[in-house]
Amino acid sequence: MGLVYHPAGHDDDLRVALVELQAGRWKPARDLLRKTSTHWALRTSRTQLMAVAAARSDVVDVWLAEEPGSYDAQLMGVRVAVERALRGHRQQHPRTLEFEARARRAVLLAARRAPHDPVPWVCLVALAQIDTRQLRQEHRVRPEEPMLPSGPWGLLYEVNRRDPYNREAYHRVLQFMLALEGPRGASLAAVFDFARSVASQRPVGSPLLLLPAYAQIEQRRQSRADPLWRRQWAQESTLDYTLIAFHDWFRKAPAVQLSVADLNLLAYALWAGHQYLEAAEVFEATGPYAAREPWASVHDGAAGPDPGEALLLRARAESLSYARTRRPRAGPHP
Repeated sequence: MGLVYHPAGHDDDLRVALVELQAGRWKPARDLLRKTSTHWALRTSRTQLMAVAAARSDVVDVWLAEEPGSYDAQLMGVRVAVERALRGHRQQHPRTLEFEARARRAVLLAARRAPHDPVPWVCLVALAQIDTRQLRQEHRVRPEEPMLPSGPWGLLYEVNRRDPYNREAYHRVLQFMLALEGPRGASLAAVFDFARSVASQRPVGSPLLLLPAYAQIEQRRQSRADPLWRRQWAQESTLDYTLIAFHDWFRKAPAVQLSVADLNLLAYALWAGHQYLEAAEVFEATGPYAAREPWASVHDGAAGPDPGEALLLRARAESLSYARTRRPRAGPHP
């Protein structure tokens, strides 16, 4: 089975919308958002991925010109503006602060127009990671948990009022903590504390049960030289969180909400923790769809043009092979 690297994974409607946006056509995106007008989890993830596809063109501007009264068009304009600001920040573009200010104005307008919608508040949390020195007051609010650094906790509270356990919002906070500069910078221990605190609340059906695994990957990025790093996934303290994510997210969430990124991380965590039967189940659900991460960050430097993909193929083959030898075979019909 060949690998397909596509962020939409099994979400066929989203895949069509992404292709059309890249071709300069916006109507499939409009129709898709109409179907998810109050499904906040899907609306958040789909608008995020569509913004990545639309940020390199003026397709959303064309949509806004054609349907100036459309809130969905306005929201996609917000998403694109935020994506461009974050991209400028990553690339150290000299106009990043201008992009950030433009995005913030658009976000606040959308938040006033649709106060029930969590997505504008998610966007405000996303923009916080540009403010690495925490110059804005809303980015240095003290948390309720004393072990965590000050941050955009008030913004996260506003997201939770509208959509509790919103996946993107919590991941954006994690990215904010990792981006902090100077003495305010969050330690990796604080990042783990945050991730485990969220997962310990047991939000059944939520991909946030994987947040400790994402924190673990960040540790790998900061300590690539550790040859025994994979062993950490088999330790009881780590494995417990992995298995909770398998049972309470993977097995309980609707299939359309199982993102290809989260599935690949869970498959890796289970395989690295020697839980091959469970890993095989996740690989089977993933099918041909693959993500570059976490494989690109966790490979051990194997030879070849794409060592991350080589590790993915190895983990999948080992897990599926193990499952074939352990699962009971159907007996003969009477």
